[in-house]
Amino acid sequence: MRIGLLTEGGYPYVSGDARLWCDRLVRGLARHEFRVYALSRSLRQEDEGWMPLPPQVTRVRTAPLWTAVDDGAAHGRDLHGRRARRRFTEAYADLARAVCEGGAAEGRASRSRGACANGCAEAGVNGCTGDCASARPSGRTGDYGDDRQADRFGNALYALADLAREEGGLGSALRSEGALRVWERACRTPGTVRTAHGARVGELLAVARHVERALRPLSLDWYEDAELGAVDLCHATAGGSAALPALLARHFSGVPLLVTEYGVPLRTHYLATADAPPAVRALLASFHGRLAAEVYRRAARITPGNAHVRRWQEHCGADRAKLRTVYPGMEASRFAEVVADVADAAEGAGSAERAERAEPAETSAPRRSELGGAARRAAGAAATTGGTAEREAFEREAFKRETVEREAFEREAFEREAAERESAAHESASGAGDTLVWVGRVEPAKDLVSLLHAFAEVRAHVPTARLRIVGTAAGAEGRAYLEHCEHLAARLFPDDGHEDTRPCGDRPVSFEEAGAPDAPDLAAVYAAGAVVVLSSVVEGFPVSLVEAMFCGRATVSTDVGAVVEVIGGTGLVVPPREPAALARACVALLRDPARRRRLGEAARARALELFTVEQNVMAFDGLYLDVVSHSPRRRVLVDDRGAPLPFGTPAEARLPGNWTGPRRPLRRAPLWASDTTTPPAAPAQRPEPVGEGAAR
Repeated sequence: MRIGLLTEGGYPYVSGDARLWCDRLVRGLARHEFRVYALSRSLRQEDEGWMPLPPQVTRVRTAPLWTAVDDGAAHGRDLHGRRARRRFTEAYADLARAVCEGGAAEGRASRSRGACANGCAEAGVNGCTGDCASARPSGRTGDYGDDRQADRFGNALYALADLAREEGGLGSALRSEGALRVWERACRTPGTVRTAHGARVGELLAVARHVERALRPLSLDWYEDAELGAVDLCHATAGGSAALPALLARHFSGVPLLVTEYGVPLRTHYLATADAPPAVRALLASFHGRLAAEVYRRAARITPGNAHVRRWQEHCGADRAKLRTVYPGMEASRFAEVVADVADAAEGAGSAERAERAEPAETSAPRRSELGGAARRAAGAAATTGGTAEREAFEREAFKRETVEREAFEREAFEREAAERESAAHESASGAGDTLVWVGRVEPAKDLVSLLHAFAEVRAHVPTARLRIVGTAAGAEGRAYLEHCEHLAARLFPDDGHEDTRPCGDRPVSFEEAGAPDAPDLAAVYAAGAVVVLSSVVEGFPVSLVEAMFCGRATVSTDVGAVVEVIGGTGLVVPPREPAALARACVALLRDPARRRRLGEAARARALELFTVEQNVMAFDGLYLDVVSHSPRRRVLVDDRGAPLPFGTPAEARLPGNWTGPRRPLRRAPLWASDTTTPPAAPAQRPEPVGEGAAR
């Protein structure tokens, strides 16, 4: 079948979100034809070029979300005639009123749920991280699922799309002074959220700019019969602007829609606008919620990446009957070699130990004396109560009992010593010892400060423990946070100043940059640690934990995001922002090598069952067939005069390939949208990023 794959800031670009799992999905489904429609987020991303594309990708269309080219009309004059401008004003006003009234409904819902421990009424206020009680949806259909407001928002959105299709775009109109006046009138309408009533002009300008950016896909020509109108299924790899072209393809051509979300756009907005004015935060939250609700309502299937995302989708109005959880697929083969090497080394060390101690351990002298005394007492008791025959019978029975007890004791001691030797050999082969490992992107949400304080307590109980922090700083904020953590480590561990010239392996705390020329492979980093730690206060899908599970490592992590769902019962979980609890869990595993090994083996088995590329590809292949079978396309082909063409669709039209060509001429594409199937020049070779392309 023919699949339209829609992305935002990811595939086919070499940098961005979710590019790796999209590439694996396309390569794993070679029998289907893919057409990629990508929205870029920055000029740098476009300059870095594309990933190598497989032959089943037959078409690529790109457009930037990071800029809008001025069409030469500052006041919406790109709309031809008064009637077109009046239609725009009416449709945009309906959309703005639906957003303002939706913000009021959500504000009432937030107050009814109560405040979180930080005293906020909604996520993102007063430093709320989005994981508090009020920010976690309850699993029921949320206020964004109200039918009346959803219809109003959807009708306004489709009216704007129809106008954009007829006029060739809405870019200047969305940036015009008339659009700003629409927001001013909508905020003064009765029933609007209270915080928006007093919105200033600067705040309304910020809202209008954000909405214009989100609605830029309306001006694209991706919805013609030869583009998304010619595919059997649209697969949006994210919500928001990425799903908007697929939503309009369903509106114009009836193409079924499949939406996949491994993160939550609405939750991301909550966290990103924590410092924005209250009016801006309320209006943008309502807009994103309404857009998400409309996408979920029109989608044929919705595939969240975990239960945490699923709860947010239900909160935004998603129908539970449409939801099916599909975990991200990650490459396990890169970790298999390290696991095999460690297992072989451990087996060799264990064989040597068993050769030296092939015989069971001798029973200790006190224990032999105890067993012999029991037998003699039994024989003495028999001698005082009976004759010679009875005494001999009692002696034989006592000797038999002594033999059985001795053998059981020796077998138990041998098995215990063998398990201890095998665990010690495994730790020696892997080089883990008492090393804690943290891998990820360095940023404040990862809470490395709590991890360093927890490690100070770990060192008090396990003086030989070491901590390896491997990752890359995320932007200027991440670099500043990394420097702060290095200075904190120097104060907590005076013998380990950040200017120490000792090798990393000899320091209590070491900071290593992932992807650096001298940095070890991630698989070797995981295998060299006894315990892998995650200390985040905000987390989506924990990629580093899954990688550690593939390596057979025991984990200690905080209870955020999808952590508990991912690890199941194969690791220890503690509350976030509690260094003492984190330290106790680490010490418990460092002192028990056998338990670490059992948890690591269980973790690897769980990861191979749930989080491999194969299970991800098979799940989406089945979903594609299911959606198309329930929503088949019925194309009516026409001749040059516009009359229906009898028998224009041959039986083999369902096979991959262009069996049926377009019959409708294409309109001119916007200047800022590119149409090409030839990738840009290949960029210079860059080091591999940490993880699988998702936020760690």
